[in-house]
Amino acid sequence: MDRIIELRHELHSNPELSGGETETAQRIVRFFASLAPDSILKNLGGTGVAVVFSGTAPGPTVLLRAELDALPIQESNPVPYRSSLPGVAHKCGHDGHMAILAAVGQELASRRPASGRVILLFQPAEETGDGAAAIISDPHFAEIAPDYAFALHNLPGFPLGQIVTRTGSFSSASRGITIRLQGAPAHAAQPETGRSPAPALAGIIAKLPDLSAGVAPTKEVAFITIVGAKLGEQAFGTAPGEAEVWATLRSETDATMEAIVAYAETLANESAASFNLDCTIEYSDIFYATKNSARANEIIRSSTNGSILELERPFRWSEDFGRFTTIAEGALFGIGAGLNMAELHNSDYDFPDAMIAPAARVFQRIIGNCLE
Repeated sequence: MDRIIELRHELHSNPELSGGETETAQRIVRFFASLAPDSILKNLGGTGVAVVFSGTAPGPTVLLRAELDALPIQESNPVPYRSSLPGVAHKCGHDGHMAILAAVGQELASRRPASGRVILLFQPAEETGDGAAAIISDPHFAEIAPDYAFALHNLPGFPLGQIVTRTGSFSSASRGITIRLQGAPAHAAQPETGRSPAPALAGIIAKLPDLSAGVAPTKEVAFITIVGAKLGEQAFGTAPGEAEVWATLRSETDATMEAIVAYAETLANESAASFNLDCTIEYSDIFYATKNSARANEIIRSSTNGSILELERPFRWSEDFGRFTTIAEGALFGIGAGLNMAELHNSDYDFPDAMIAPAARVFQRIIGNCLE
């Protein structure tokens, strides 16, 4: 385990942002090369790495996924292995997730599965929602297409090692929306000669978060968060002709997300038309709800020795692992990082090394339960 912790600290010290995880991927490749897996696929969906361990007999393919990317956050922890890159740090614990799969790989190197095969996938660009889709659309993904797919996420605020799961939606769907309004500028002394987007912008900001009119089911958590807006510049002689509003749409299910998208687009277009403005809409950071199948969730239950916490509702945060659960029997589960921990994406969060061994054991039992 010392070697695994050393790897985790090395990854933590050298974080890379989504889509640029080149050196992180190379570190993963170097680590696994010494374990002599059956094959290593590189550059999947960009910088992704898939490490393959095959059994001697045919059987299902089990994919375990970890993430390569870090966040644009300045680290405040004074640890010896703190981030060496200003403004970038592993504040979601992806360094720990990679270390967990490395520990699983060490075990597989000494004891291959009797049948089937295990794919240890290190995925880029999870934080932006682009990585899983890029992996699946890569032509080489067909070589490792899984029958089962599992991933975990560390959870501050839960007892260390506590397994947290749920059948159905485990984490929410979300996406960013950018609404652009285009009118015509005018002299501030003659605003009537232009087409100001200000009234439409104000109306959209006021009305967009209101989902009370039957947009979402009453029992489902769904909401829109305004995250920013822009109207003109600090130029007191000019009435601006363009504006933008940015918001995050969030829901527990993909079906409700479709309804929220339709609501937002209708509101934006009608508001723009009321003031003779052009309206364009763009989406980014698109995450589907991660839905755990009943079969995959039962495999998780049977792979733990301790108690399991079954969530009543999905987490509000999003995870792009939902792409994998649309093509394979799969599930995302949580594992407690400790009760008195900084929250994810906080500047002082640090993945606890004590979580690596128990998490790796759960993954090893999952492999055994899928391939037995």
